[in-house]
Amino acid sequence: MHLTAETFFFLIPVAFVAGVIDSLAGGGGLLTIPALIAAGIPPLQALATNKLQSALGTGSAVLTFFRAGRIDLKAFALPAAGAFVGSVLGATTVQHVNPSFLSAFVPILLIAMGLYFLLAPPMSEVDRHARLGRWGMMAVCSGIGFYDGFFGPGTGSFLTTALVALGGLALVRAIANTKFINLSTNIAGLMAMIAGGKVLWILGLSMASANIAGNQVGAWLAIRYGGRGVRPLLVVMSFALTIKLLADPNNPLWQLLHFKPKF
Repeated sequence: MHLTAETFFFLIPVAFVAGVIDSLAGGGGLLTIPALIAAGIPPLQALATNKLQSALGTGSAVLTFFRAGRIDLKAFALPAAGAFVGSVLGATTVQHVNPSFLSAFVPILLIAMGLYFLLAPPMSEVDRHARLGRWGMMAVCSGIGFYDGFFGPGTGSFLTTALVALGGLALVRAIANTKFINLSTNIAGLMAMIAGGKVLWILGLSMASANIAGNQVGAWLAIRYGGRGVRPLLVVMSFALTIKLLADPNNPLWQLLHFKPKF
């Protein structure tokens, strides 16, 4: 499809801001996917192109966190593998079914996640006792991976919540290992989208350059300032994504409640 210069000038800054947010708290897709669709990109191509720029940006953040000694590859290889398989299945499924029904359930999960970070006791910079072992975390990450391949926005926030609440990780370490797991879901989803011929390569690579820069800034902020400010950002991003999804009067949740909002 033909893309104008205005489209690139609009989407590249969005990708940079999304990279910063994604590296800190997840939810960068809240910005990029609506922006891609607003620019006239068909929904499935928007999801695929977002996977390309997100995968490259996340990869750069993983490298930064790994160099800082924040990622435990051995401990999270199994959850990352489960997330990879889940994402392949999700990205393959979304190319054959309508993904809109997911938006009926995602807001509920996001509200629960936001309330957890809002009401839970303060998080320290030391790990706690894990509630789930590697196999349990693999199962959880597999489900989140399926969601990421199928739909995407908020995956980083979901993973961070799981690693803090169930894996017992301190917040910054959870963010770092979230990027590692999220990289596996992005690569898996991207592979499935490439196989389906859905990626807009020039646009995706252009956005990726900005997203990489944004992820580097976000990773530096997380390492430099620790968890300060990350928790409120997770709450804000959770509720912002919820509002974005519920702002659509055609969201299946409103149909289940037999009510349509007037925004």
